[in-house]
Amino acid sequence: MEKTNVELLYEWIDNTTQIIQQHENEPYLDSLAITMETLFYQTISDDMDDILSHKLQNALSEINFSAYKIDEIRKAIQLATLKGMKDSTQQQHLMTPETVALLVGYLADKVTKEKKQISVFDPASGTGNLVTTVLGQLKQDIEAFASEVDPTLIKLSVLNANLQKKNIEFFHQDSLRPFLLDPIDLVVADLPVGYYPDDIRANDFKLKADEGHSYAHHLFIEQSMNYTKEGGYLIFVIPDFLFDSDQSDKLHSYIQEYAHIVGVLRLPESAFKSEKNIKSILILQKKGQDTSAPKQPLLVNLPSFKNTNGMEDILNQMNAWFTTYHN
Repeated sequence: MEKTNVELLYEWIDNTTQIIQQHENEPYLDSLAITMETLFYQTISDDMDDILSHKLQNALSEINFSAYKIDEIRKAIQLATLKGMKDSTQQQHLMTPETVALLVGYLADKVTKEKKQISVFDPASGTGNLVTTVLGQLKQDIEAFASEVDPTLIKLSVLNANLQKKNIEFFHQDSLRPFLLDPIDLVVADLPVGYYPDDIRANDFKLKADEGHSYAHHLFIEQSMNYTKEGGYLIFVIPDFLFDSDQSDKLHSYIQEYAHIVGVLRLPESAFKSEKNIKSILILQKKGQDTSAPKQPLLVNLPSFKNTNGMEDILNQMNAWFTTYHN
């Protein structure tokens, strides 16, 4: 069987990363960043020793990077990142799965398609997979921003954006601290789940816990809302238990006060390893002078992604729902 371009590029990235990893004795993800840098600049960094430099020069001569499409590049990087994450990262660092990112992109296109120009922000960008996938599906002139606190992940996301020729301005900071950022038309985020350790900073939020640590995923919703224009949209990948947890009453009233719930899509259980990892997609619109709640929010239980007929049927229903929503 002939290999696809994605497989060929992934193999090249993976082999090169392993050469660097063995030589430098660095973790896979850090070595992957060096591979991506080498691929982007098409030259070898001066501070490498001769042996590694020679090996990378050979590797570069074996690949014609300009022959690959943006989509193939994104998928190959995604596979390499997933490999690196298998060994090292904590639960909250897991990458947004491809199908989920594509769905978020589809929804982003649906809610913004009346606009000629939009600004997009991902406050929890990780390796940049979600934000670059979404940007690939939007047709407008886009100004894009993303934020990530982890130094390895932000390095990967900047390189990921560069290799895909996506123009994104990155903030390397704790995303729950203030940003130098004008209000945005669209926020997309795969919410980091867990407790936020900085109680002093959490005190500035309406959704802070009455006692003990606050939930980071709640604070991210509020922070995103603070940076969204009136009438702007927010699309979150949320844990399935978001509205059933001990602090969810506060979240309910906050959302009712500041936003309209446009829709909730429950992702198929088959897409997740265990029941406690199941996620949904929540679509909100920030309230503004000319906004109103949809007569009936879009509520969808998605079939297995492998069930193509079921998925096609649901997408047709969703397309019809959005037509009425915009009218």
